Amino acid sequence: MEKRVHFYVSRKNVLTYLMALCLVGSAVTRIAIPCVKGTWDQLEVWSQIVLPVGATLLYVLIALISGKEMFYKTAIPVWLMGIFYAIQPHAILGSNPFLLGMYYICIVFFCALYTAISCGRFRAPWLLPLMFLLPIAAVGYAHNFWATTPQTDWIRQAMLQGLLPNYLLFIGCFLLSLGLKVSADGKYHPTWGDRSDGRKIRTLSPMAQITMYFQWERNICSNLFEEAVEISHIDRYIRQKRREGLTDFGIMHVLLAAYVRGVAKYPQLNRFISGQKVYSRGDDIQYCMVVKKEMTVDSPDTSIKVHLNPRDTAEDVYRKLNAAIDEVKATQELDSSLDGLIQYLNLIPGLFLKFVVWLLKLLDYFGLLPKFLLELSPFHGSLFFTSMGSLGIQPVYHHLYDFGNLPCFGAFGAKRKTLEVQEDGTVIQRKYVDIKFVLDERICDGFYYATFFKYYKRLLRNPEVLDLPPEEVVPDID
Repeated sequence: MEKRVHFYVSRKNVLTYLMALCLVGSAVTRIAIPCVKGTWDQLEVWSQIVLPVGATLLYVLIALISGKEMFYKTAIPVWLMGIFYAIQPHAILGSNPFLLGMYYICIVFFCALYTAISCGRFRAPWLLPLMFLLPIAAVGYAHNFWATTPQTDWIRQAMLQGLLPNYLLFIGCFLLSLGLKVSADGKYHPTWGDRSDGRKIRTLSPMAQITMYFQWERNICSNLFEEAVEISHIDRYIRQKRREGLTDFGIMHVLLAAYVRGVAKYPQLNRFISGQKVYSRGDDIQYCMVVKKEMTVDSPDTSIKVHLNPRDTAEDVYRKLNAAIDEVKATQELDSSLDGLIQYLNLIPGLFLKFVVWLLKLLDYFGLLPKFLLELSPFHGSLFFTSMGSLGIQPVYHHLYDFGNLPCFGAFGAKRKTLEVQEDGTVIQRKYVDIKFVLDERICDGFYYATFFKYYKRLLRNPEVLDLPPEEVVPDID
């Protein structure tokens, strides 16, 4: 895997705010100062004002809000400004095809080099100040040209005034480039292709990559897995934990803690598919479940999401899960933030709501859903686990969701007793719990799944190992 450096800008640096001041000034002057005498048609307003002003302010917002983690996204407004300069009337260059061709090549080269540097692919941050000095020099040349060219006064004045927004723009970017820093934490930071909830897997085999385009629906690509777990050791372990003060500790906590421990050893289980690409959640195991305030048919229910870590012990899982459940149950109407969002969506007329849902799916496909929506959504996560045992029935194979990216849905049923004949002819009674999983087969191969579930079953036979953190957490990607 290619190693990249991570560049960032800090909001504690005065150069960042000087940049923001210059660029906001550039946007304001670009609106206030008429660059061309006379009235503009609608196309000119969009190309000469809306495009550059929008790109300039977008650059400021990205640098101030996401400059610490996603400075590379400033390449988006840089390309927008490249388009703006490409469609400018070239009063100096005239219609010379050679000069125009070189002009366009310089714009594309500038934007491409900025993109390569900002995302850490090209490790030369010292080039950015030099790059911005060149357009500053070009604006200075244009200033001298119009100051000395024999033209009528109003043309000369208009062209000279029109250079001020460009001066402010490039001076501001130059100042910001001086404040660019290299992250020294040694961690991976997001770059192009990553999502806010996952890191793109770039080392898949060609066959694995192309498969996503032939098998794009999650339910079509799901595998069903069933296992019966003998729970004598688990029952003793649960009684011990309750004696230690974990009064609500139950089989749900054991099964979930064992799954989390399994992900520590087999991290590909924490991958997901979105937009025909495979992503890894890394150490963020997002567990989703449905909560009812009371076990009655008319009691409201809602979904919660708990963030777990591969290093969590059984007690960590217990405390995180119970804290999330208690927070929801403490409300009068059992209304989570998700319920509030859905109430607003239900106010939209059906036809328009269908368009809104389509738009959400489109944004999700390209990884553009806001992070707060991903946090609320029960369709985005690592695992959905439900207890059929609390309902007194055996588990079901619950389908996956085509919307979102949830790759695994598990369910366990009520305890059952069975009589087993031993080799010596004696008959003993054992207690079992049946577990069923529906799995997205595309996140890893069958051998990997099989190895994980054998390890998962060993953990359930010896749940005491869940009291200590794992000796090693295997990273999904180095």
